[in-house]
Parts: sequence; C-alpha cells; structure tokens
Amino acid sequence: MNNLKVWPHLAIVALVCAVAAGVGVGLWMRHEQTASAEAIPNAARIQRVEGEVALNNSEAVNAQNDQWIAATENQPFSVGDRIYTRDKSRASLAFTGRNFARLNPNTSLDVLALNDQRTQLALRDGSAVFDVGYLNSGDLFEVATPYGAVDFQQPGLYNVGIDNGQVLVSVLSGLAQVVGLGGSGQISKGELLTLVGSTAADAVLSQVNGRDAGYLVDDYYGYQYPRYYDGRYRDYNTYLNDPYYFDPYRRTVSYQYANSYIPGLSDLDYYGDWQNVNGYGNCWAPRVDAGWSPYQTGYWYNDYPYGPTWVSSEPWGYAPYHYGRWAFVGDRWYWVPESVNTTPAYSPALVAFVPFGGNDIGWVPLAPGDVYVPHYYNTNWQPQYLTRDNLYQRVVNLNVPNAVTVVSVDDFNRGDFDWRRVRRADRNMLASANPVLDPLLVTPLRNAAVRSAWGRGKIDVPPGIAR
Repeated sequence: MNNLKVWPHLAIVALVCAVAAGVGVGLWMRHEQTASAEAIPNAARIQRVEGEVALNNSEAVNAQNDQWIAATENQPFSVGDRIYTRDKSRASLAFTGRNFARLNPNTSLDVLALNDQRTQLALRDGSAVFDVGYLNSGDLFEVATPYGAVDFQQPGLYNVGIDNGQVLVSVLSGLAQVVGLGGSGQISKGELLTLVGSTAADAVLSQVNGRDAGYLVDDYYGYQYPRYYDGRYRDYNTYLNDPYYFDPYRRTVSYQYANSYIPGLSDLDYYGDWQNVNGYGNCWAPRVDAGWSPYQTGYWYNDYPYGPTWVSSEPWGYAPYHYGRWAFVGDRWYWVPESVNTTPAYSPALVAFVPFGGNDIGWVPLAPGDVYVPHYYNTNWQPQYLTRDNLYQRVVNLNVPNAVTVVSVDDFNRGDFDWRRVRRADRNMLASANPVLDPLLVTPLRNAAVRSAWGRGKIDVPPGIAR
C-alpha cells in the first residue's frame, strides 16, 4: 500500500473548473443569439430505469432546483440536467453508443459538459460504474467528486463512490488519474484509490480485492446485458484476460451500419433487422405489427433548450427517433441512418408538424432528402436557427397511409395519453396542410408546450439532493 499526497487546492481548482465549464455552456446559450451547431451540447440517453429515478433541469424556463420529474427509459438528458436514483433504484445511461454509466441506489449525478470531445460529470452522492468503451486522442471523460476530479485516460471499467466521507475509485480495467496528483496520481488496472478527509490531504492506493472486483464486474454486466451475459466475469481474472467479450461494438451488427457515437445502437439487432433497400443502402426495420408507423408510441415533453422532444416507449426507440430518417418502402417502414463516417447530430424529433383546424396538431416522420432545420430555444422559448432553410416544407411522407398522427393540442403534452385515441390524417385533411419544422411556430402548441414544460410526473427528492 502506498501513500500519495493530494494537493487540496489543485483538486478544488479542478472541480471548480469542471463545474464552471458546465455552467458556462448554459449561460452562453442564454445570451448568444447566433450560434453554430458545435455550440449546442449533445444529448445522452436514459437507457434503463429500475425503481424510482428522478430528473431535474435547473436551466429550464421557470424551473427550480426542487422541480424534479420521474425519469423514463429513452428520455434524453444533457448539460444542466441532474439525475437521482432513490433507495433500491438504479439507472443505466448511454452517453454514446460505446460509453455508459450505471447509477447505483441513492446516487446523484450532474451533467456539466457533453460534446464530441468532452464528457464531464459531477458525482454528488452515492456510487456509479462508468463503462468507457472508446476515447479518441485528446478526449476527456471526467467525473468530479467532492475531493477531486477523476479523469479516465483509457477505455475501461471504473467504479467511483462516496462512502462515509471518503471517495473510492476502483479501476477494474483501464487507467485513471485524480486531477492534482500529477504523474504519481495515476490509478492502474486492479488498483483502488481512497481519498480521505474533507480536504483530500491524503490518498491511499491499494490493490482491489479480487472477489469484490469480480462481484462488481459481474453485477454490472448482468444488469447492462441481461439478454446474453453468461456470468463468466464472476472470476475477475477471466474479465482481465478478455474484457471485451461482451462489448456491443464487437458483437452487434448495427455498429457496422451507423456511427458508433449514436446511443441505442446496441438495441437494434434484438428488435429488428437490417436490409439493403434500393436507393437507401443498409436500413433497419423494427419487428412490428402491420399498420405500425414511427412516432406513434411514446410521449412529447418540452426539453430545454431543444423544445418538444419525442420519448418513445418502444424499447429500441432512441437512435431511430433522434438520428437519421424514415422511409416507407414496399408497405414497410425503414430507418435510414446517415453514413457510418458521418458525424451524427442529435435532434429532439425528426418530424414535421402539421397544424389543423379545431385545435388539432399532427406530425409526420421526415424522409431522406427532407430538410431539417436544427435549432434550439433560449430561456424565453425563442428559437435560434442554425441554418437559413425554409421552415415550411412539403415533406415526402405526408401522403403515406397512417403516417400523420393527429391529437388535440390539449393532449400533446400529456404523458398519460391513451394512444388508442390518436387519429390518422386523411387526404381531405392533408390537402391544405402546411407542415412546419419548428413546432413552437404553431401558436396553440407553443402555449401548451411552454405552459406544461415541467408539469409531468413531479416527484420529491431528499432536501439535500434538491439543494
């Protein structure tokens, strides 16, 4: 066992810088009126929810720190969001298609920065397993704790926890460093670093217990990959000898056809099939009943700064609803991703909105070739557009049977909406339709969306977490 000295002021400076980076993004977006696509933070996916998990976005309009909603599977989250798991509850997060985290019970995690090169998080309480499958040269994946910031310097599996006033960092595979330790602060595979005391004046480096490490790895993989994990990692040495055996990037076909940065690719093989479609290349089709259409099983919620955002209740429903387009070919819907070599850009929903008379609103999936105008909203819900394309477009799928879903504006933001009540637009309704790419340009919908932005499923969290 080795004793390593931590310089408290350096660790604190690192933590402050990490927090400032996240806050800076939010403040910049509040005041800047002309932005580039690179300036908008990426979104990540709440992949799985077990028990009661809460989500808070203090950046949202009129939101307060004590306004938390129940998190659901496939819900996006981004910079400024906070996630909390209650007792006997856990959550799996997908930052990309290869980088994940599993939050254990009674854990609070803040998102400080989220873009192509930088993922910065703050663990305020509890513990989490971080599964880093890919880091490009120069990328930063960092977890701030009360006593220092932990940088993951290589792909690997890491367990970070706060216990009885101590911060514990277990490197199950990979290489980590606590900011402020310099070169001597590296934590190698099979090592445990304990940061002791409120000033982090001392750190203790030791070897992980093989039995405890095997339990951690086995528990994580059993939770993350329940469909095909076979329990082999109960033996920690088996994991060390072949840590990539269950890596979805290596065993899932979908990663061959879409960019691995996209969260949710690992679900597609199980719930659908890839097929080469004439004119579109390799496309994915879900195994669904006849008459099914995209964007019809789930709910809408207003997510700052992206606006109305689709949250699918289909288990595979993240990647195909926030990336790529949908094409209707031979009486079947296909998801058409962008090229593997194309940098993917998150969208809250790739649809056009269709206002109808009588307080009704419809939406239709965008097809390949349809224009999409990326945008975000400031804190007054005023749109900021990133291109100058026309916002009113006659989209390809408008005349596909059952493609346009119609609900009343009053039902649009209802999380408990009975989807058996949805209607399909007929030809007469569509004859004079004027689709629009920015939903908040529709005045009744704008009023409903802004008014109910954080009205769904409010739940209470412990006062200390709320603060």
